[in-house]
Amino acid sequence: MASNVSGTGYRGAGREAESPWAAGWTVAAAFLMVFGGIMAIFEGIAAIARDDVFVSTPNFTYEFSLTGWGWVHLILGALVAATGMALFKGATWARAVGVALAGLSMIAHFVWLPYQPVWSIVLIVVDGFIIWALCAPRRESPA
Repeated sequence: MASNVSGTGYRGAGREAESPWAAGWTVAAAFLMVFGGIMAIFEGIAAIARDDVFVSTPNFTYEFSLTGWGWVHLILGALVAATGMALFKGATWARAVGVALAGLSMIAHFVWLPYQPVWSIVLIVVDGFIIWALCAPRRESPA
């Protein structure tokens, strides 16, 4: 029997209570992945075009050409956005891939700090939230 008993979310014997927060955090992570991925794509395009909006820091430890970083952000952004869309569709593989890509995005934005410090710090925090939201314990009942 799958009837909802008095609106508590308990769905019968042998099943765990549903957690609407788990689904909500996954949706939030998916939205942030799509948004962050699209923004990284724009960031990459701007860097490839050698736009003058980037700060240039001489003798940076992780110095790399601006065009090279543009391609890194463009490709990583496309992968992050695609994984976020897969999370919206409920793909089970997307959680693990999302955690891995958010970790790579954190590293890429850490190294990108000299070029766009404020935006990099914001995206490092967002990527940390994405990792937390995708790794949070879930008590979802089978359909």
